[in-house]
Amino acid sequence: MDRRRFLMGSTVAGVAALSIGGCGGAGLDHFKPRAPLVDPEVDELQQRTFNWFTHVTRRDNGLTPDRWPTESFSSVAAVGFALTCWPIGVERGWMSREEARERTLTTIRFFHDLPQGPEATGVGGYKGFFYHFLDMETGHRFGRTELSTVDTTLLVAGMLFAARWFDGDHADEAEIRRLAQAIYERIEWDWAVVRPNRISMGWHPETGFIPADWHIYNEGMLVLLLAIGSPTHPVPAAVWDEWCSVYDQSWTDRWGPAYLHFGPMLGHQYSHMYADFRGIRDAWMRAKSAEIGPFDYFQNSVRAVEVHRKYAVDNPMGWAGYSADVWGLIACDGPGDFKQVIDGREREFFSYSARGPGDRDDGTIAPTASLGCYPFAPAEVTACLKAMKARYGAAIYTEFGFLDSFNPTLTERQGRLQHGRIVPGVGWVDGDYLGLDQGPIVIQIENGRSDAVWKRMRGEPNLVRGLKRAGFTGGWLANLGESGA
Repeated sequence: MDRRRFLMGSTVAGVAALSIGGCGGAGLDHFKPRAPLVDPEVDELQQRTFNWFTHVTRRDNGLTPDRWPTESFSSVAAVGFALTCWPIGVERGWMSREEARERTLTTIRFFHDLPQGPEATGVGGYKGFFYHFLDMETGHRFGRTELSTVDTTLLVAGMLFAARWFDGDHADEAEIRRLAQAIYERIEWDWAVVRPNRISMGWHPETGFIPADWHIYNEGMLVLLLAIGSPTHPVPAAVWDEWCSVYDQSWTDRWGPAYLHFGPMLGHQYSHMYADFRGIRDAWMRAKSAEIGPFDYFQNSVRAVEVHRKYAVDNPMGWAGYSADVWGLIACDGPGDFKQVIDGREREFFSYSARGPGDRDDGTIAPTASLGCYPFAPAEVTACLKAMKARYGAAIYTEFGFLDSFNPTLTERQGRLQHGRIVPGVGWVDGDYLGLDQGPIVIQIENGRSDAVWKRMRGEPNLVRGLKRAGFTGGWLANLGESGA
């Protein structure tokens, strides 16, 4: 199984929430989109990060690299994020509609036409799913990477959003809509249910299905919703019931107000990039709201922000740089896998790894962890952006936004670094940008400032169908009537 996906989809034990303000349930059912006014530094960051996607995404096939400037394969999830960024760029005046349309159609055609099959090489996917990593030239499976259910989901979510946004009469926009739906409809979600009512994380042609399922609270919600909503290969709604059946293992009030815990912040961001969970509730959330007052998955992510900020303030492991204004742990690059004595204390560091409060914390901060939370806590996220720039400046903030991660504790290294370099006066700083971490910055800032992605996806019939079949009611779903059911 691919190490990155295992780390992102595994439980990270640790911490619950402590209120840092504003996490009551009042007004959740009447949540209004935030005004489009935004701090100029937030706007600048969003544009610089958007420019990274335009700089690195190939014009001939639409593939976005997993990382850059280090030479790499393509990440299909990053491609989905790029497809989501293009319309945002049009609405912000950073790209013409014509260029966005051309880039989008090129990408969707390429994926539609990629060969699929059970072979280990020479194909881009199987059963409608795509491999996690693809060769940047051919689009074929890279190495022995897995056929990934979640990365396929994020790719297709970007396509479905593009299909909603490109709603004009132009022949190319009609083609975008047709091909996006065709790619989605050929995914055999039911094939990936190999254990009762659980969707597998992936499959290898050499060894079969990965022995892990989407079965704890994490970033996998969107996988289940698009699988349940499929008009051609749906999984039963019982898959959602099974998913929720283990929530009691994640629900904790150990450190303050209770929430569904998942350590790396991506678990509280990724599905929320495309699904507007404000004011809509499944059976579990309706029961929880009856118990504690109005509560939903969006508010759960608000509390996750409070957890990460509180953890940074408490800083139980004594890492340099953590504070109420510099916070956020997630799956990201790190210095390498080694131990080193610093100030008389042995410290353990990791390379690419999932990090979370109370678990696998090595002092590495990833800006995407906080910045991708903009809709949940805009004031706190803006303060974090400003603090990181003020403290570390050009060492971490460049023409393409923030480098992936940094570690102020590791200020010297005699041995090998797997990534990045030591910057005097700052500490370890990564040398790459990761598409998986750049995307949430652009998309979530836009959701927070204009509702742009959520607004289109509230009318996306496949997602709406999945939400309704999974038992979600109330809020904006109640205003849709039977459409998309």
